[in-house]
Amino acid sequence: MIYKEFPPDQLLAKFIKSYWWFDNCTAEKLDFTILPDGYFDLIVSLDNYEQQEISLTGLWTKSVDVSIEPNRQVFGVRFKLLAADYILRQKISALLDSEQLMNNMFWQLDQLSFHNVETIIEKLNKTILSATSNQKDIDIRRENLFNLLYQTNGGLSVEEYSQHVFWSRRQINRYFQDRFGIPLKSYCKILKCFASFSSVKKGHFFPEQNYFDQSHFIKDLKEFTGNNPTKLFENKNDRFLQLATMKER
Repeated sequence: MIYKEFPPDQLLAKFIKSYWWFDNCTAEKLDFTILPDGYFDLIVSLDNYEQQEISLTGLWTKSVDVSIEPNRQVFGVRFKLLAADYILRQKISALLDSEQLMNNMFWQLDQLSFHNVETIIEKLNKTILSATSNQKDIDIRRENLFNLLYQTNGGLSVEEYSQHVFWSRRQINRYFQDRFGIPLKSYCKILKCFASFSSVKKGHFFPEQNYFDQSHFIKDLKEFTGNNPTKLFENKNDRFLQLATMKER
């Protein structure tokens, strides 16, 4: 298999975590488990580089199993949450732990050739930048909240986030529930779990930060991944794609 990630244009860094590309160039079907990471994706599925469908996911609060058939490719845009309001301009709460099909002409992706991923990314950067040209309209409280969430990997309390961005807990939770389908506290747990994967991959099963103790750490991992640290570390047959492709820090 071939898996690659690409950074977005710097002007889009507050909206996009990365672009990614997966190519099953083997003769066998590949099975993977995708773990919650705190982002949502626009996914283009291809068969021999010919576009088949486009889908938009919501946030995942549990692991999801996927199968990639031989000679299939998948291209994705991994969005940060601010993109829901200022790029896609829609709520994704109804897509929690699910996805919806999009029009194949979305962003004119049907007119692009996927033989050159870098060219696709260059064109998408321009398309998305044009959709976000008026960044002065961004609510500064939302922008500051998401910046802090990603910087701290969800490691602060809801009250601490509220105080830092001068936005009440009640308003933040109402916003999160309305836009994304979960309260802020649950989202913080997802970010913390995902941040711990780099330690788990090294065989460190005791949390290095953001957890009271090991039992608290294991409880959260099981809640969002369905597995304990040992099974994630073993990662037999590279089942957990994010762990298999994660670069050592």
